[in-house]
Amino acid sequence: MSQDFNPTTSVMREITPLSERDCFYIADRHKSAFDFPIHSHPEYELNFLTNAAGVQRTVGDHSEVIGDYDLVLITSPNLEHVWEQGECTGTDIREITIQFTSDVLPESLLNKNQFHPIRKMLERAQCGLAFSQLTIMKIYGRLDELTHQQNGFHAVLNFLELLYDLSLSEDARTLSSSSFARIETRSESRRVAKVQEYISSHFHEDVRLETLADLTGMTPVAFSRFFHKRTGRTLSDYIVDVRIGMAARQLVDSTDTVQGICYECGFNTLSNFNRLFRKRKGCSPTEFRENYQKKKIIV
Repeated sequence: MSQDFNPTTSVMREITPLSERDCFYIADRHKSAFDFPIHSHPEYELNFLTNAAGVQRTVGDHSEVIGDYDLVLITSPNLEHVWEQGECTGTDIREITIQFTSDVLPESLLNKNQFHPIRKMLERAQCGLAFSQLTIMKIYGRLDELTHQQNGFHAVLNFLELLYDLSLSEDARTLSSSSFARIETRSESRRVAKVQEYISSHFHEDVRLETLADLTGMTPVAFSRFFHKRTGRTLSDYIVDVRIGMAARQLVDSTDTVQGICYECGFNTLSNFNRLFRKRKGCSPTEFRENYQKKKIIV
């Protein structure tokens, strides 16, 4: 497996073994340690782990300790990710990695009604998508079978069925914030999408409820209820999440001061920024930057 480096961020750009003439690449490994640094690659990736309780998984600006089983789909070419040793003491960890390119499922196919669930899943996975243990147990047999499939054509059919089964999962959760992942969030509601576009362009300013309500032709009270019903979040929480994601991105990509980033991302006071950042990320902005720098070290 080759590697390259982005001179701006020092995040490794992985050159995967996937051949241009193959639909996907699959690797089935048994390991006892994690030493691969944080990285990104243009290929889509489905990564499965078992016997890995205690491993620290980072996808974008989201980090958490995983249990015995972990299954994550990533479809963004620039979303950094890494699995680190953490508190894991397992000596026989199984890791199954499937990498495939976007042209395996072209737009002409994803636009068909029968592929709509897969399309929605791939869109959500631009921020990283983690599946529950219940879903993992349902598809484990198919995943294991795929590693032993000798017939290439049947392997592709089994792979598509695996993606379809995953796309039906109702408890999959996104990991990284869309603003950190540099993904444009667009609701199926035209009014919500219009508001999201405005917030994305004006997050560093004083975003007022009345302005957003006017964009949708609704009263402020009606719009607040409408937005919460459609997104599952209050408007204020949504705006803070966008700003925090943008701030996290700048903490990783720049050497700007925390105070400077605070004001550039629309926060009025440094203390409020630190409080909200810690609440959402579990650490201070300075600690977040330092932790990311450590993940970039090659050993």
